Amino acid sequence: MTAAAAAASGGAQSSGAPSGGAPSGGVPSGGEPWAGAPVGDLTGAPSAGDDFASRVVSVVEAIPPGHAMTYGGVAAAVGSRSSRGVGQVMAHAGSELPWWRVVRASGLAPQGHEQRALEQYRVEGTPLRWARTGTFRVDLTRASWWPEG
Repeated sequence: MTAAAAAASGGAQSSGAPSGGAPSGGVPSGGEPWAGAPVGDLTGAPSAGDDFASRVVSVVEAIPPGHAMTYGGVAAAVGSRSSRGVGQVMAHAGSELPWWRVVRASGLAPQGHEQRALEQYRVEGTPLRWARTGTFRVDLTRASWWPEG
């Protein structure tokens, strides 16, 4: 198990990706009944938490530079419908993963980490779409990736 998988499955929590925490991928900071719940509780199978987290980590680690997947796409690739569960895994292990390659369904970078993600997108040559307002999103038509097998 990689260090990222260990962190995601409840091991020592990493110090976080940019600015003290990995991108949450839309996981609210509190208020919802599931906020802060262990990953296993989000998958519907309590004993599957470690397995879910390690599968998410494996998919995210496999996304090639210049490509991206949505939170929902990662969930589907591991046989789940829990994009929020993917966000929870990313919140715990994201700093040790290429977190910028996992984007919101609209192609927007992880919330609160847009500038750091933009730096990575430029380095990797990730296709982007720019709005007149100066905001950007990953061009999912050209950058989407799906694991083989």
